[in-house]
Amino acid sequence: MPSTFIKTALAASALALVAGGASAQEYTFRLHHFLGAQAPAQTRMLEPWAEAVEENSGGRVEIEIFPSMTLGGRPTELVSQARDGVVDLIWTLNGYTPGLFPRTEVFELPTVYMNDPEATNLAMYDMFDEHLADDYRGLEVMFLHVHAGQGIHMADKAVRTPEDLSGTSLRIPTRTGAWVIEALGANPIAMPVPDLPQALSKGVIDGAFIPWEIIPALNVQEQTEYQIEGADRTRFGTSTFQVSMNQARWDSLPEDIQQAFRDASGREWVAEMGRVWREVDDFGINVATDAGNEHITLTEDETAAFIERLTPVVDRWVEDVSGEGIDGAALVEAARGKIEENAAQ
Repeated sequence: MPSTFIKTALAASALALVAGGASAQEYTFRLHHFLGAQAPAQTRMLEPWAEAVEENSGGRVEIEIFPSMTLGGRPTELVSQARDGVVDLIWTLNGYTPGLFPRTEVFELPTVYMNDPEATNLAMYDMFDEHLADDYRGLEVMFLHVHAGQGIHMADKAVRTPEDLSGTSLRIPTRTGAWVIEALGANPIAMPVPDLPQALSKGVIDGAFIPWEIIPALNVQEQTEYQIEGADRTRFGTSTFQVSMNQARWDSLPEDIQQAFRDASGREWVAEMGRVWREVDDFGINVATDAGNEHITLTEDETAAFIERLTPVVDRWVEDVSGEGIDGAALVEAARGKIEENAAQ
């Protein structure tokens, strides 16, 4: 009898462990995004973040990453997929859904964003609750970030002055970026970044405003000859991105699982992502120059000529968002101040 009891108890314990393991895997999340599996966004950001969440949860969370829109739809539909609960999590470019995130656009503006992704990420983190949260109804934001900023990529034309861009057609994913291109006398062409290589090869566009980091992911060096940026790595605005969860899914989670996500998405993380995007940007420009492309760094005077042309873009944005009851001027002041404060740390 004792032997039989022990065997039964051991069997029950084994079943309990199996059952515990099964329940531990109930917190499975699908994360959908628009770039390929080898893009730095996945390998340097989404994968390490998912692993951190899983570790923080004690193995109770699993995050499955689906790149290249493999769950269906277009990049412009990612926000609605998350809000509607089609997927649990998304990484997306805010600008793919123009007008939905007006407050966060302040960080995309030329002369607000200059060249510091780390300080800008921290500024968004610090300002989120008070200034940005109303943009994200129906979503629970895990974290926001920017890339290293918009450089100019040209198929076959060197650029040193705003006049050099007059009449050209340039790709940009955001409405603030479109205003930048218009201020420089060029024609903005909106398209998701995966469509860029074909548009360049077919001559649909003459160039693009994108960071260097996307060069190797899309082989942009094969379709362009010139990469241009301002003095001291000055860029002509940037783009904002989000990793967000469906609000109802978030609200259904127990507090300890929510904390596992929070702990993986704090200030140290967004600062690290600023450094990562700078590193992958440096790698991207090296890919272009190694392929024979010319990397043009404008002089301080040449850069000032671009800044002079782009300053009115900020005024245009302030006027535009004021129609939505947003104090754009105050947001610009706050964003500049927070970027400066974090850059000095």
